Amino acid sequence: MKEFIKWLLAIVIMLLLCAGFMYLFTYTRLRPGSSSAPSPTNPDGAELPRATGLAQCTAAPFVMPTAGWVGILYGDSILGTVNHSGLDIFGLEGNGVTAVYAAFDGYVTRLPEWTSAVIIRHPQDPLAPGRQIWTYYTHMGDSSGQSYVIDQIPPGTVELPVKQGTLLGYQGDYNGQSWRPIDTHLHFSIVLDDGKGRFLNETDIANTIDPSPYLGMRLSTSCADRPPLCRPDFACGPIASR
Repeated sequence: MKEFIKWLLAIVIMLLLCAGFMYLFTYTRLRPGSSSAPSPTNPDGAELPRATGLAQCTAAPFVMPTAGWVGILYGDSILGTVNHSGLDIFGLEGNGVTAVYAAFDGYVTRLPEWTSAVIIRHPQDPLAPGRQIWTYYTHMGDSSGQSYVIDQIPPGTVELPVKQGTLLGYQGDYNGQSWRPIDTHLHFSIVLDDGKGRFLNETDIANTIDPSPYLGMRLSTSCADRPPLCRPDFACGPIASR
């Protein structure tokens, strides 16, 4: 009987450890909550730095938000589950060096608890007029919690107008409360609106959009070019579940 209890406890512990690893590997990004954007703010009335001539495919509405290797694509699997809700773009210069820019005109918000993330509201989806979307940018900080988001976008910023190419911050390796270290990169995703002016939970791929047509490249795991290339036939079939 004692041996049976020991084996039962061992199995329960193993199941709990597996569940813990699944959680850590699947939900390591900051989760944006619902933001109702009460009123615009303009910290210190500062003009935000802006770059021009950023990489952009012909006829694509978005510029690439940063430079580097697009290493993890939309729909890539983690532990066998299709759930990567955006792009992971890895800079090669280390933390705090590779700049991150607004992919399109909009209004930037940074919730008070966000160390390394900002989100931009785009009232008019350039590919679906009448629909509001959001673009989300995270990992702009180091593992100790030092933020690389620019000073002009402090925590608590709400609805600050930004133009395409506006500097938002720099790539880092901040990974929230997770113990799992990551390489320097930007996680970028396009997030749906809930129909009431708030963004949905970005960690659920069902709440996000394939970025391929917005950037003019095959960026979905179902038919991606590796490395991605500008091409007019960027569309591909839906992501197969696996």
